[in-house]
Amino acid sequence: MKVLIIDDSPEAIALVKVRLSKDGLDVVSADCGTTGIEAVRLEQPDLILLDVDMPDMTGFDVCRMLKVEPELCMIPVVFLTASDSAEDKIKGLNIGAVDYITKPFDAYELQARVNAGLRTKYMQDLLTNRASVDPLTGLANHRALTTRLQEEWARVERHGRPLSLIMAEMDRFDRINNTHGRTAGDRALQVTSETIAAQCRQVDLPARPQGGEFAIIVPDEIAANAAVLAERCQNRISKMHLKVNDEEIWVTVSFGIADTEGKTNLEELTGAAEKALQKAQEIGGNRVVTEQSADWDQTETSQSNVEYFT
Repeated sequence: MKVLIIDDSPEAIALVKVRLSKDGLDVVSADCGTTGIEAVRLEQPDLILLDVDMPDMTGFDVCRMLKVEPELCMIPVVFLTASDSAEDKIKGLNIGAVDYITKPFDAYELQARVNAGLRTKYMQDLLTNRASVDPLTGLANHRALTTRLQEEWARVERHGRPLSLIMAEMDRFDRINNTHGRTAGDRALQVTSETIAAQCRQVDLPARPQGGEFAIIVPDEIAANAAVLAERCQNRISKMHLKVNDEEIWVTVSFGIADTEGKTNLEELTGAAEKALQKAQEIGGNRVVTEQSADWDQTETSQSNVEYFT
């Protein structure tokens, strides 16, 4: 885990680095409030040790600035101060700090308070992860999918870049559960999820909103390019033979794709993708359909932009 110390005292920085490095922590530093804020954004530390008294701005000011940034506000802040004033401690805690260490600090006390702060951060990250991940498949859940879609739509509005959404659903998923049992259905979901995730780029977000449904957010791509990704998923899934309790199970998935071209809001994008998925299911399933076509021509797809997703 990474600890950032923001302090204008070289001696304090040296002591913190020596003591915490022995615990295997990665310790980075900044010598004033301005560079400290930049370091927080760059390093994304797990905990910040923040000096209250610095020449360019106070630690209180730095903490206030960090707490209004959504990506930084959850990082625990521990104040370092030569003051033993109860008023200052209350002020710092009210701003958002989790603890205080009084200078000159004992090395063992420093170690204990840092470890306590890091435990808080670990539990916080664990809860955040559980709130956004589907426990069965490890993909993003409905909440995380919705949040990311809203973020990507905001980028579309700001920068005018394309965005595609792939909606997918396992064909006859209920039949797998009814015929082979819930264990077989869960295994089919897991393997399908692994296959979909393996085809995605790092910037894509594969998700399982519910049941046998899946989705993939594909930033910076039009529907025709996203269809290449969907076809790869569809081909690989259709070739899978699952064996559960000595029984073979064949899994297929239908895909529907839409992009932001001509859309004025997020609901239009999701509606178009769902409509394309419904069309794929109506004409037999196990295929990829975009909003621009009744049925995606797989021969044409295999020759277009495949290498982009490799």
